[in-house]
Amino acid sequence: MEYNTQRKVLVIPEYGRHIHRMIDLCMQIEDREKRNEFAQFVVKTMAQVNSNEKDSALFMHKIWDHLFIMSDYKLDVDSPYPKPSPEEKSIESKPLHYKNSHITYRPYGTILESMLKTLSDMPDSEDKDKLVELTAQEMKKLYLQWNINTCDDEVLRKHFHKLSEGKLQLPEDFQFKSTKVIMQNAGTVQKKKKPQAKKVPQKKF
Repeated sequence: MEYNTQRKVLVIPEYGRHIHRMIDLCMQIEDREKRNEFAQFVVKTMAQVNSNEKDSALFMHKIWDHLFIMSDYKLDVDSPYPKPSPEEKSIESKPLHYKNSHITYRPYGTILESMLKTLSDMPDSEDKDKLVELTAQEMKKLYLQWNINTCDDEVLRKHFHKLSEGKLQLPEDFQFKSTKVIMQNAGTVQKKKKPQAKKVPQKKF
């Protein structure tokens, strides 16, 4: 299992590792239009899991600021607000006050459930289909962090269907990545050590 000390440091830990991964993925999208669309998706997800400050006029401005901060100010997308700069150290990362909601499946947490809710509200498109599959793969990664010994792909499909309230469907030919591949990509598969031959004590004459 991969320990937290071996992972990338989270810039704003309250958002969790999933949001940080989404931002990293967003920065890898070469097409600017698609990168902007994905950034909007990430912002909506961040808003879903953030505090109950949605009535505040500064709420969305803060969310966009956090988006750029978590990308180390490297994300190149169009924002409705002025982009923060590294020199602006006055922006505080205050603890997020999450909604008191029931977590359906503990391995996935509230953030992934919010991601699926946001995806459910998106219009059908090829990009949405790709995001659905990426989110499903992320589910398996999270489950393996919870329990590496009993991870069944059919169970994951049922969890995906329930968490999305049946609004999202995985393609019939969709295949989860194998546990071995996921662990290798995470750098958690350790090479088996060859058994060392026992030393036979030499008799003294």
